[in-house]
Amino acid sequence: MYKKFGKRLFDIVCSIVLLVLISPLLLLISFIVLITMGKPIFFVQQRVGRNGIHFGIIKFRTMINGAEKQGTGLDSYADDPRVTKFGKFLRDSSLDELPQAFNILKGDMSFVGPRPPVTYSPYKYNDYPEHAKRRFIVKPGVTGLAQINGRNGLNWEQKFRYDNEYVKDYSFLKDLNIIIKTAYKVLINEGGYDNKKEDK
Repeated sequence: MYKKFGKRLFDIVCSIVLLVLISPLLLLISFIVLITMGKPIFFVQQRVGRNGIHFGIIKFRTMINGAEKQGTGLDSYADDPRVTKFGKFLRDSSLDELPQAFNILKGDMSFVGPRPPVTYSPYKYNDYPEHAKRRFIVKPGVTGLAQINGRNGLNWEQKFRYDNEYVKDYSFLKDLNIIIKTAYKVLINEGGYDNKKEDK
């Protein structure tokens, strides 16, 4: 029942409640981004969702314009000069992820599920190995099993294993447990960057 109806109902109700509660914070962050970084306020990037369908994930912008075409591209690291001062705060606090509540309400995402990759990395959708494609059976999530077990410290094969484990057996209690553990990891700011500066 949860897999067929409950998960989507949970996403709709909770995303509406969340957006109402955080609307003043969204406005405040939008204003600060505008005056410190200029336009655009949001960073919209094409990601791969359920069944390989592309959608635009929404985040608050944390980096300078054109950052993906500079330096380490998609990967970021501690003290990355492309990340602005306010952007670093948003990342460290995970507040840059808040606009994804709109993705959840729209139905592109769920609160919990495999994180949606960009359309060209690590593979294009049709090029994913069969074992890795299983992660696209469900909607992608703001957080997931991989995020509470290493996040950006994991390589792709490790992420695939955690994602497949989640897809194989997920439930309301498992989702709730992942959300609680995610909140803890956000508080201690664990795993927010892909690489360390000295690796580059």
